[in-house]
Amino acid sequence: MNDKRSVYSWALYDWANSAFATTVMAGFFPLFFKGYWANPDNPQESTFYLGMANSIASITVAALAPFLGAVADKMSAKKKFLMFFLFIGVIMTGSLWLVHRGDWMLAALFYVLAMTGFAGGNIFYDSLLMTVAPADRLDFVSSLGYALGYIGGGLLFLVNVIMYLKPHIFGIPDGSTAIRLSFVSVAVWWGVFSLPILIFVREPVIPGSPGLGESMKQGWQQLADTVKSLKNYKVVGTFLLAYWLYIDGVDTIIVMAVDYGMSIGFSSSSLITALLMVQFIAFPSALGYSKIASRIGTRNAIFTGICAYSIITIFSYFMKSEIHFYILAAAVGLFQGGIQALSRSLYARIIPVSKSAQFYGFYNMLGKFASVLGPMMVGSVTMVTGNVRYGILSVILLFIAGGFLLMKTDIGEGERIAREEMDG
Repeated sequence: MNDKRSVYSWALYDWANSAFATTVMAGFFPLFFKGYWANPDNPQESTFYLGMANSIASITVAALAPFLGAVADKMSAKKKFLMFFLFIGVIMTGSLWLVHRGDWMLAALFYVLAMTGFAGGNIFYDSLLMTVAPADRLDFVSSLGYALGYIGGGLLFLVNVIMYLKPHIFGIPDGSTAIRLSFVSVAVWWGVFSLPILIFVREPVIPGSPGLGESMKQGWQQLADTVKSLKNYKVVGTFLLAYWLYIDGVDTIIVMAVDYGMSIGFSSSSLITALLMVQFIAFPSALGYSKIASRIGTRNAIFTGICAYSIITIFSYFMKSEIHFYILAAAVGLFQGGIQALSRSLYARIIPVSKSAQFYGFYNMLGKFASVLGPMMVGSVTMVTGNVRYGILSVILLFIAGGFLLMKTDIGEGERIAREEMDG
């Protein structure tokens, strides 16, 4: 199962769906939402709407994730669920082309559904990591996925940016049409490059797997049993709580950075340039971070990233010029891929293999619930204070709390329990 074709086919899904994360989530959707679909004369209001849209999508996936993971484990259906959410994400992303100026409610609806497809698919993509990677290669394979994601998402985003800045080269009448076409290009890119994981990654089949109805019944029971027995997985629980907090900060920076930059007066071209910097710096950094982890330990490497993000958040509060935004973009690029990839691979070491989709359901559930809190904090604090700088500064509380709990997590004990379950 651990052949190179499976590894690269699995990792290529990150290349595929990261186009949504870059062009749509981080780049053009917030830019277009604020200046085209919503009221451009009320930036605080559009920040609030964008934060709520991200939060609603996160709540939707978070509520379903553990149950769907449990059902997928029972049915040996991780790839089927991945295909289902992939279909939703691709169709809804392409549908953004249909949304006209001022129709912010329809734009938000399509975005929420596309985000649901993106985040839901990641549950089952993440759970397949343990299928394609041996234990001693988890950090590398997880980092490879994120690295390919950054370069793939960055390449398409670069093309989309050129389309936006010089639409006449492509025979496009104006920048607004170029952005709408970029949503279609993401849908096509995401769909086409997802084919390898669907074709070449083989999911182990459990003999005598039940059908959908019985799997749903057993999934509820297994989910209930797991929740009751979480006292036996104290290390997993502590790590998940830490992850919930610190990844919230990371995700909030990702989805709110462009909105923040626009709110304090930076030009859209500068913001797009900074996003491209993040992508291409993060590509080698994600792979390099796995080597750092092999020297100082995976947990310590994640903690280093949390400390770096705390500094980035403080610097964001004082940021005044566009050169500051470029500096921050470079710093985010150095640490973003590493903290994401190593969190995923560290979690794989402390969970039972037989319940990987369910446990990654919990993992993504908490990650998505964290994404409810972060954008809501930024949007709400901005609305209350009338100052977006206070909104972005509030994120540092999540990094502090998450880092503290991470250092309290006994990873060695978690690995021992996971091995005992597998041997048993």
